[in-house]
Amino acid sequence: MIDRATVQKIAHLARLEITPQEEERFTGQLSGILDYFEQLSELDTENVPPTTRAIEISNITRADRARVYSEREELLRESPEPEGDYFRVPRILNTDEEG
Repeated sequence: MIDRATVQKIAHLARLEITPQEEERFTGQLSGILDYFEQLSELDTENVPPTTRAIEISNITRADRARVYSEREELLRESPEPEGDYFRVPRILNTDEEG
C-alpha cells in the first residue's frame, strides 16, 4: 500500500505541485494500480510470447525520395535565420574539445 509520504516523494520527483486533497486521491489511485499489477503477477505467463501491443498493426508510410527543391531562394527567405546560402541552426556540438 502506498502512503501519502510516497505520493509526496513521487510528486516531488516529477516536479508536480499537488494539494493535500490530490495527495489523498492519488494515494488511493496508486495503491489500486499497484494492487492490479499484483493480481497480474499471479498469472502464468510462461508460454506467452513477449509483445509490444495486443493487436498487430503496421504503419503505412511512404518511401523517402531525395529531390531538388526548385524554389531555393524562397525557402531561404522563409527561414528564421538565413545566412547566405545556408540555414543558421543552434549549435549542437561541443566546441571545447581539442581535435
